[in-house]
Amino acid sequence: MGSIVAENRKSLMLFSGRGFPELAKEIGEVLGVAPTPADAYEFANGEIFVRFKDSVRGSDAFVVQSVTHGVNTWVMETLIMIDALKRGSAKRITVVLPFYPYARQDKKHRGREPISARLVADLLKTAGANRILTVDLHTAQIQGFFDGPVDHLFAMDILAEYVERKYAGRPMTVVAPDSGRVRVAERWTDRLGGCPLAFIHKTRDPLKPNQVVANRVVGDVEGRVCLIVDDMIDTGGTITKAADILKEQGAAEIVVASTHALLSDPATERLKNSPISEVVVTNTLPLPPEKQLDKLTVLSIAPLLARAIREVFDDGSVTTLFGGLS
Repeated sequence: MGSIVAENRKSLMLFSGRGFPELAKEIGEVLGVAPTPADAYEFANGEIFVRFKDSVRGSDAFVVQSVTHGVNTWVMETLIMIDALKRGSAKRITVVLPFYPYARQDKKHRGREPISARLVADLLKTAGANRILTVDLHTAQIQGFFDGPVDHLFAMDILAEYVERKYAGRPMTVVAPDSGRVRVAERWTDRLGGCPLAFIHKTRDPLKPNQVVANRVVGDVEGRVCLIVDDMIDTGGTITKAADILKEQGAAEIVVASTHALLSDPATERLKNSPISEVVVTNTLPLPPEKQLDKLTVLSIAPLLARAIREVFDDGSVTTLFGGLS
């Protein structure tokens, strides 16, 4: 006999970073696969060490990392995990980033600025990632920064189903908090059956990050439930200023739907003191007790991520999960 014939088998293995291990565990429960145990810790000088306790040779590896506060630590840990898998002979490495780090730095506004979103993509590729799976990128163009497949998931259906149930029968207007979110808001109006669209005209000083000046609202909001939609809430400045102007224009109730709840200080205090009645988010990022609010509703993204992981593993279609959106 001149050759050895082996049965072609596929093995899905799940790996969790320390940014939000609870999400990886929840994904694993949906898939029926427990995250692979690992030793992960820092040396005295802050260097990160990762070693997986089980063999990863020939596996289809999915690395789940929520890049929460302490962004640079979790980015570095992700790169080290990928490198460990590559050197352990994993067959394919898919990085599952529910929140893509540095996504707001996707272009140059002025000279001598970095495009850090592209840098992150280059680092992931160099470390050994074959594929990226992420949720609600700040801008879709980031998909083109990575030299390989990018599966761009959308949380809109999860959020919209909740909003439809909770506010059924009430007149609603979808509000984009700035002109850059109008395209996203248009998708929401289609999803909610063609309800009216409004947007907040605002100005932002490029020299002062996280500071916004809301000017006026364009659209029909008086006496209506106003649903502000955005991809993320960081310090809450954009959302709360939009809510203030909507209240001034006669909105009956103000609701916020956002995928990523960064909630950097002073977001919690701003939201608490704002006229917003409810903030609906997903658990792409962890929310410690000090960031919890009575008006905050958290929906799980784990089933969506698990379905997408399964489609990737089975060589199926991720795009069909969203009716062709990209």
